[in-house]
Amino acid sequence: MTDTEPAGGETPDGLPGWCLVANVARETVRGESGLGIQHGTKHFRAGALLWLPPVRWDPGHGRRHAVGRHRGNGRRYVNMVVRMDDLENFRVKGVYSEALVRGLNGYDHDPAAPRTLQNPWTRERAQEWADARNHFREPLFIEGHPYAHPRIFVPNPPLAEIRIDGETLHLARYGTGGAHYSRTPPPTEWIPGP
Repeated sequence: MTDTEPAGGETPDGLPGWCLVANVARETVRGESGLGIQHGTKHFRAGALLWLPPVRWDPGHGRRHAVGRHRGNGRRYVNMVVRMDDLENFRVKGVYSEALVRGLNGYDHDPAAPRTLQNPWTRERAQEWADARNHFREPLFIEGHPYAHPRIFVPNPPLAEIRIDGETLHLARYGTGGAHYSRTPPPTEWIPGP
């Protein structure tokens, strides 16, 4: 009896390699203070499958190189830089298509070896990355600062009050863009007397 399941980091016959994948979130935030909501991104529809090769160069904080089928032309793979906050449901999939291998390789693609991934993930490393990203905590924004706090994240759902550097912050709003905290407490609700 033979074992049909690949052992350890081996890949099955005909599989060029493994890749980290994710879907474009149903709702993404845009605009000042993250108040603009849109479905999908400019280049990818909501729910589109994106393939995320290992990082070859740094596209900037919170961004990642991705390969997927463009919103305007669903037949061809395109390379884009996407915001990680616009992605959800991270997992590992096998790469089978030569067109996808070409897209993942980018400029490093070798036409003499069309089914060879130049910079592949190991299945274990991609799974670790997917697990870490799926358990990602919500970014924390403080009023008056346009960017998320670089070191602090809050659980989902966020706490009503938190203390940072001896200062008490109050939850002002919470949505797809993360938890937004304010230095001023929320207004108290007036209840009419008898």
